[in-house]
Amino acid sequence: MDRYAAAGDEAAERARQQERHYQLLSALQSLVKELPSSFQQRLSYTTLSDLALALLDGTVFEIVQGLLEIQHLTEKSLYNQRLRLQNEHRVLRQTLRQKHLEAQQSCRPHNVPVLQAAQQRELEAMEHRIREEQQAMDRKIVLELDRKVADQQSTLEKAGVAGFYVTTNPQELTLQMNLLELIRKLQQRGCQVGKAAL
Repeated sequence: MDRYAAAGDEAAERARQQERHYQLLSALQSLVKELPSSFQQRLSYTTLSDLALALLDGTVFEIVQGLLEIQHLTEKSLYNQRLRLQNEHRVLRQTLRQKHLEAQQSCRPHNVPVLQAAQQRELEAMEHRIREEQQAMDRKIVLELDRKVADQQSTLEKAGVAGFYVTTNPQELTLQMNLLELIRKLQQRGCQVGKAAL
């Protein structure tokens, strides 16, 4: 008798899962219509169905939320690093201007042109160094963000989310960004409607 009850419970659970899959798939199909037509064409029924299956237990929603939080923290950290560098450069400029002003005030009038030429060379050298440091910081930021994207792609691929794999192809990246946006919109709907509806 217990075997029949367990079989009935399994059948009911499968039916609930199938209904939830259908609801997720239907919601995805509705959301896809909001995307540009070029991306709508790339999201087949199979891809959307596989995505809906991956979303069934809610784990992918949690993974996406975690990845989003990590991304925001990374972006904030990189932004703060760049701000610190800019502030250091601002202080360097102010210090050099003050040094130059003091030197000009204590300089004899006939030596001013020579001093100004030397100060101009010093200023140009410092500006060159500042530009190089800013470019190095910008390259570091881009590399860090690229690494973060690859980590996200790998995590979502390992979680079995359709359409995700490590790539640098701009079209594929845009498609993955659209898939993430679909997942986030579903997540927002789920929070508004309640877990029973999704």
